[in-house]
Amino acid sequence: MKPSSSLQKRLGLGLTLGMTLLWLAATVGAWLVVQHELNEAFDSALEETAQRILPLAVLEISNRESPRDAQHVAPLKVHKEYLTYLVRDAKGEILMQSHDAEPKIFRSQPAEGFSTTEKYRLYGASALRETVFIEIAEPLGHRREAAREALVALLLPLLALIPISLFGTWMLVRISLRSVLAYRRAVEARGVGDLSPITMTHLPAEIAPLAEAVNHLLERLRKTLEAERSFTANSAHELRTPLAATLAQIQRLRHEAPEGPLRLRAAKIENSLRELTRLSEKLMQLAKAEGGGLLSETPQDLIPLLAHVVDEWNHSSGQRIELQLPAQTSVYSTIDPDAFAILLRNLIENALKYGATDQPVEVSLTDQALLRVVNGGPPVPEPVLQSLTERFVRGSSDTSGSGLGLAIAKTIAQGVGAKILLISPATGRREGFEVCVWFPLASITDTQRYGK
Repeated sequence: MKPSSSLQKRLGLGLTLGMTLLWLAATVGAWLVVQHELNEAFDSALEETAQRILPLAVLEISNRESPRDAQHVAPLKVHKEYLTYLVRDAKGEILMQSHDAEPKIFRSQPAEGFSTTEKYRLYGASALRETVFIEIAEPLGHRREAAREALVALLLPLLALIPISLFGTWMLVRISLRSVLAYRRAVEARGVGDLSPITMTHLPAEIAPLAEAVNHLLERLRKTLEAERSFTANSAHELRTPLAATLAQIQRLRHEAPEGPLRLRAAKIENSLRELTRLSEKLMQLAKAEGGGLLSETPQDLIPLLAHVVDEWNHSSGQRIELQLPAQTSVYSTIDPDAFAILLRNLIENALKYGATDQPVEVSLTDQALLRVVNGGPPVPEPVLQSLTERFVRGSSDTSGSGLGLAIAKTIAQGVGAKILLISPATGRREGFEVCVWFPLASITDTQRYGK
């Protein structure tokens, strides 16, 4: 699944990019207008210069002794000319030229008006009934340089505008989405079993209906789950008394019945009732696991709880459980003691029931709150291993069972924020089955530890 991108990031980058593109478009438009106006100004300067120089040139040529002789106009001081000119007659003979003028850049025959070559912009004018012509040339590079400087002047503010716009947009979006981010944190902080409404204020009008719909959905889901848990718990509880009474009657009937088919049939009914009793107990545990109360208000030391449950099972199973505790004296977690006992009993019962009878069950706890329950036996196939934590799913063993033990353990682990993992073959072995549960560690102060 492709990870979703941040709305804050998309808005910040999108708005900044949009503003930058608009600025660039405006800059290009302004530059085109400036370039057009510059060309008009330069053309006007060419025309005005020709109109001013031509009468002076005609007067100068008329006062010469030899009017047809070409003459260079000497400059007052050496300088680079942006505008150069030629004064010619109608046949193209040069009568006067500026000191930097290159005749080859002009047209072979003088003409009036504007024209453009590869590198120059030209303007021509005439006097004395088109007998004397003046042409002024301006390098196009001069115009390009002016247009380029104007473009740079327009673009330079953009270099400062982009980071300022990015920062300003980012801050504005962050402030605007502050309530949305708080709502997201409130949702993320929810525990697995917390279905209470999420109270948030100052949400944007676009998000508020969504938050309200989520609260309605949580309320409907909570009522549905409560009804299911209530039915499961009540059914299991109501079955305990009639099951116990029926089991007692069957046991009495079995003892009173004579040897033969009737006693065997009574024994089978007794075994079925015992299985049904265990199933009702599992259903009550499942209802507790799916309900609240899995977390303790104060951190609990797991070591004495673990030792107590293992000791109980060793008394009833013939000392088949080997317990290994960490070197440190305490391992604290926030799981409720009853919930921890239910989880541990189901894991141990599963290991004793389905593991090899000639091998012990290993139970260990590390200082990082890792609980391991390992039993012998043939390895469990991978497809079966992945489904063992589902309700009423059992392995390929012929041993009877409800198929709820690992499902209850998984539900409790998820409810307290723990991680559960099934491994087969067991770690470091070629066979066996292993369940690992990583409980969240809790830090505890001396007051909490010794205050009571």
